[in-house]
Amino acid sequence: MAKRKAKKFAEVNSFNNCFFLSFEESRAEGLPLKGNWNKNYFKNNNPIVLELGCGKGEYTVGLAQRYPDINFIGVDIKGNRIWTGARTATDNKMNNVAFIRTRIDFIDTCFSSNEVNEIWITFPDPQPQKSRIRNRLTNMIFINRYKKILKNNGIINLKTDSEPFYDFTREVIAENKLEELDATNDLYSNTVKRDESLTSIKTYYEKKFSDKGFKICYLKFRI
Repeated sequence: MAKRKAKKFAEVNSFNNCFFLSFEESRAEGLPLKGNWNKNYFKNNNPIVLELGCGKGEYTVGLAQRYPDINFIGVDIKGNRIWTGARTATDNKMNNVAFIRTRIDFIDTCFSSNEVNEIWITFPDPQPQKSRIRNRLTNMIFINRYKKILKNNGIINLKTDSEPFYDFTREVIAENKLEELDATNDLYSNTVKRDESLTSIKTYYEKKFSDKGFKICYLKFRI
């Protein structure tokens, strides 16, 4: 297992669609592509959509396959996880996909102001302990980072199996007068017709939680 992880980690570093941002770089100049993703990497002016905490990158790749005129970037700290999505995108010659290996804390040093159109947060660690609230990816510490890179009226989507995390995020939205666009604590109840990509693309964790009988929560809001 350790050898397999090490091999994937090394291979990720060799992929042309993968980039790494260290702590030191985040404190200095940031990612070299910051502000120039469209010009220097994607070579187009298409919208940029991020998946934060992308894991194996299933959602990043799935959306990229469905929407070839949009650029998708998955972000995760674990290189051996990113390997799956990066390998799929490489093998299928997908030019609208990239991955960044770094902490979400550094996201505003990977992109410039108004460079990102939309963000997906898929099945993040709910950080259930009250002492860990500051680590939740939808608290205002993180949302203020997202504000720095999102275009005006930028959208954030959240999918989670944790109803307490979902409720926490709705409270953040209400308390900070953000605009809630869609909310359900049971995405697959079929009571409201939504975009098919919300249900047809499932991450490893979504499948795992669904198989255990957990309801999937979804939130869409504008900051």
